[in-house]
Amino acid sequence: MTPTGTVRYWAAAKAAAGTAEEPYAAETLAEALEAARTAHAAHPEFARVLRRSSFLVDGDPVGTRDHAAVPLVQGGTVEVLPPFAGG
Repeated sequence: MTPTGTVRYWAAAKAAAGTAEEPYAAETLAEALEAARTAHAAHPEFARVLRRSSFLVDGDPVGTRDHAAVPLVQGGTVEVLPPFAGG
């Protein structure tokens, strides 16, 4: 069974997606992000924001790991964190 969970968008990612969160049904982070890109294909800024973003999966930073090697679990959370100004 494919795991399902929630993708949460922050700042510019939230604006580009037009929503704060949406469900995922994916085995890996790469699959979840590809599904999100497809769902928001009408908004090219969304794909640009994703390319610049950092990701947390269940609170753990993904860093430079291959997104296809990052497994998702049932009830998990993916956080999409675009670069923030200032700070």
